[in-house]
Amino acid sequence: MPRLSTLVAPEPASAPPRPRGAPADPQKFALAIAPSPIDGQGVFAAEAIPARRKIGELRGEPISVAEARRRARGQARIMIVEVSERRAIDASRSVDALRFANHSCRPNATLKLQQGRVAFHALRDIAPGEELTVDYGRSHHQGRLACRCGAPGCAGTL
Repeated sequence: MPRLSTLVAPEPASAPPRPRGAPADPQKFALAIAPSPIDGQGVFAAEAIPARRKIGELRGEPISVAEARRRARGQARIMIVEVSERRAIDASRSVDALRFANHSCRPNATLKLQQGRVAFHALRDIAPGEELTVDYGRSHHQGRLACRCGAPGCAGTL
């Protein structure tokens, strides 16, 4: 199991009230960022996450899909999610741990796109220390990037 170095926890219930108009913390469970056996950094559960529960949301800069594709060209690590035909979220500068979610052909979480927001939900119970993974689906790699998830029945490419 990787060493969970950077803990990112949701606001505790006893936290001072947030300023009027400030958004609520969209993270519902404590997460940690650590080196991933899949690729680069990963995001890991720092506490048990029950099946079918919302884990949190990915926040970032709203940009056009054209701008997202321009930014993605030539980048080794891309933290952009297209939320519609015209809009995308660039999480490159986000502080949200969920931006480090790696791909797996047998994921334990899923992305749900609703009203321009990117929410992560657990597909099954996730144990503390387990890496959170999602199926990226269609990606800009168009099958040219080797998949490193190591899951049984891995597709082999992204």
